[in-house]
Amino acid sequence: MSELIYNITMIFQIFMFILSGYYLVISIFGLRLKEENTDDVSPEKTFALIVAAHNEEMVIGQIVESLKNQDYPSELYDIFVIADNCTDNTKLVAEKHGAKVYERFNSDKRGKGYALEWMFNNIFKMKKKYDAVVVFDADNLASRNFLREMNRKLKEGYRVVQGYIDSKNPHDSWITESYSISFWTANRLFQASRAKLGLSNQIGGTGFCVETELLKEFGWGATCLTEDLEFTCKLVLNGYKVGWAHNAVVYDEKPLTLKQSWYQRKRWMQGFADVASRFFTKLMKKAFRDKDLVAFDCALYTVQPFVVIGLGISVLLNFIQNNNGTGSGFNIFVIDSIFNPVVWKIFSVFQFLFTPFVMVLEKKLSKRILAFFALYSMNIFIMSAIFDNDTNFLVLALAHGLYLSLFLMVILWLEGKKSFKLFIWYLLYGIYTLTWIPITIQGIMDKNKKEWSHTKHTRQISINEIEGMENKSIA
Repeated sequence: MSELIYNITMIFQIFMFILSGYYLVISIFGLRLKEENTDDVSPEKTFALIVAAHNEEMVIGQIVESLKNQDYPSELYDIFVIADNCTDNTKLVAEKHGAKVYERFNSDKRGKGYALEWMFNNIFKMKKKYDAVVVFDADNLASRNFLREMNRKLKEGYRVVQGYIDSKNPHDSWITESYSISFWTANRLFQASRAKLGLSNQIGGTGFCVETELLKEFGWGATCLTEDLEFTCKLVLNGYKVGWAHNAVVYDEKPLTLKQSWYQRKRWMQGFADVASRFFTKLMKKAFRDKDLVAFDCALYTVQPFVVIGLGISVLLNFIQNNNGTGSGFNIFVIDSIFNPVVWKIFSVFQFLFTPFVMVLEKKLSKRILAFFALYSMNIFIMSAIFDNDTNFLVLALAHGLYLSLFLMVILWLEGKKSFKLFIWYLLYGIYTLTWIPITIQGIMDKNKKEWSHTKHTRQISINEIEGMENKSIA
């Protein structure tokens, strides 16, 4: 039995090590952005801007205003709002702000995917023809250059383009901060890196552009809980890649509480598990048949929920192995044989600072605050110099707590409340990351459930406020 546990643990850890290495190598290419064409590209493409809304009277006016104020000729685009099964004043508010509103009532086919499919068919039937459609959520705000960047990418030859998804409320709570950190790093290390390597980017559910003719050719047909991932898989299977517009920013409102976040991320994992069960094998077949790295990379992306579970199983098996005294597993071999204690501590510091470093690259964090993170990370060396390996756990915990408390007092004194709060929230980001494990398990178990969880919005933020905050010095 011990030998069986050892062998299973070894297989899991080798697999996870290789997979993690694959993602690490790709992410490195995102540290330096791909050089973009800086020549002024004349506005040419026509756009149908579609905003999907369900009971969004609180925020619908702001997204319409941000789209009306695009730095793009107004005669080249129109704004459409889908008032989908609305029981509030979404229609009236949207019309008041100048949008063309299409009401849809269907109690059987509920959800954004169905609403978009219905609206696309309406667009196809219109006398006025558009080169492309762009999809937004009702709680979004679009940067003024959004359509100019999409026009640029379409003229470069891309037929599907994803914009940069940012947060419009990053500092509202530790949950919104955690969401924002994950999106900022994904934009740089996942999306920008793939654009640089010639792989396909992933549609992010909002802020994406699709050529109308391509949409007609393949049909939307994506009505699961993650219709964006489903449509991306369809494109890759048919030989198309999703482009990336790093400078076309769409600001998305993040959930304020862990409960809201849990429901949303569970829905994402349900959709991932559903799409993976239908597309992973097809994508892998294409990858090996056509020697297609784009399909291979997309296939790996679809199984993220199972990768998370695999990591959990690997940790559990390693724990069982160690307690049964069955010898060293793969990760123990790596740590004990390849990394000596000093090198391992350096690696831990690097791991802690990597995300703040990416935030600096994305201009979401100042170099000054990064320096404070670097100073704090030295605790791993300080504590090992003061205490030996036989020190009582409670004593170590108390020492680490005292070190953190003193460090926070210094930050509060020198940098103020904003930096103090930011530092604490970054430490809590680790907890946010760990919650993915139970959320993923729930998502996989409920992958066939199609219920739609609507997030209620309770505040208004304008694009002018966003731009004002970004123009201020970074904390």
